[in-house]
Amino acid sequence: MSAPSARPSYAAVLRIPHARRTFAIALTGRLAYGIVSLSVMLTVTRATGSYALAGTVMALFGALTVVLSPARAALVDRHGPRRALVPLALLFAGLLGTLAAVAWRPGAPPLLVAALAVAAGAFPPPLGPTMRSVWSELAPDKQLLQRAYSLDGVAEELLFVSGPLLVGAVVQVAPPAAGVALSALLVAAGTIAFVGSPPVRSVQPAGAKAKSAKAARRGGARALAGPVLVAAGVGLALGGIDLLVLAFAGERHQGDDTVAWVLAALSAGSAVGGLLNGAVHWRIGARVRLSLTAVGLGLATALAGLAPGLGTLMAAVACAGFFVAPALTTAYLVADEAAGDGLRTQAGAWVNTAVNAGTSGGAAAMGLLVGRAPLALCFAASGAVALVVAAGAAWDARRAPVPRRAQPSEPAAAVYEEMATPTR
Repeated sequence: MSAPSARPSYAAVLRIPHARRTFAIALTGRLAYGIVSLSVMLTVTRATGSYALAGTVMALFGALTVVLSPARAALVDRHGPRRALVPLALLFAGLLGTLAAVAWRPGAPPLLVAALAVAAGAFPPPLGPTMRSVWSELAPDKQLLQRAYSLDGVAEELLFVSGPLLVGAVVQVAPPAAGVALSALLVAAGTIAFVGSPPVRSVQPAGAKAKSAKAARRGGARALAGPVLVAAGVGLALGGIDLLVLAFAGERHQGDDTVAWVLAALSAGSAVGGLLNGAVHWRIGARVRLSLTAVGLGLATALAGLAPGLGTLMAAVACAGFFVAPALTTAYLVADEAAGDGLRTQAGAWVNTAVNAGTSGGAAAMGLLVGRAPLALCFAASGAVALVVAAGAAWDARRAPVPRRAQPSEPAAAVYEEMATPTR
């Protein structure tokens, strides 16, 4: 038998038995999350005629989604994907479907519309954290898992770019509530198909691995501090960048279409960085990389404030984006190593929650700062946040335990050999 490649490719990830089908199904369900926020906001605005109510509803919807994310992930770890994800998906889809029906035409009762939209925020099934937990089972080797997480992160980035574009196409031919109905259909169908795939069916709930889960809880919380801190810092920086780009364009009397192009450069930079991060055979530890990517994001964000024009700003923002996906991918890897069996979905959900909470907090904080300080100083403040969390992650890395996941070994070699032959 020939020695396995030291650098498994992205193609090798997709050649893992059942990986392509499971991943595609998961992305179908996760596309709903790229569509739902804009669709709900437009639907509430059109149905009630109140921008203030729409803003309040979206704030509450987002808060419930973020705050309850670890609790929903805990249900998946405790009871298994089938018993947890399907009820959550049906509740989420049911509330969205009811909202779409009630708010299809203007004049719907505002309180009913608001109640349905806010309640839906409590039930989105954690498809992203569960898929990353499944990747952890499918990819037995650290290098292969790194590529799987990078591929997952870039695909998720593309979903959140393409989702609003899809909503824009829908509202050209139908009311905004059609986007809400589409979200309900995608999440229900995607979740049911996802839990029926062989890798997901084989996931054991934590009740069947009680000893392992108990041991993981004892040290897992402290070991998660670094990745959660960096994820929150990335979210804070991103939340600030969105508003800063808008203010930068406003100072130069540029339109909203220009802002969209700059933010698209951020996403493009993130996608490129994520793919390159997954392709590199790293010789430094994941926790060290976690700090370095946060440093890169902080410096690039701070320097973006010195851009003389929108073209230069676009290039600087793309450079900042180059560190976003690598930082989050590495945070998920470190969280997976820290969590162990029975807690992986929760670990990924905590990282996800930190990003989302950080994004909301960054936007709120920057909203108070913009207009009261020069934009260059605002960009520097946003970058400084990432530098501070990088220092915290570096300190955490010095006292972190040795990762559980082994480097490539004989079992991994056997997997590579199996992947070398096509599978159905």
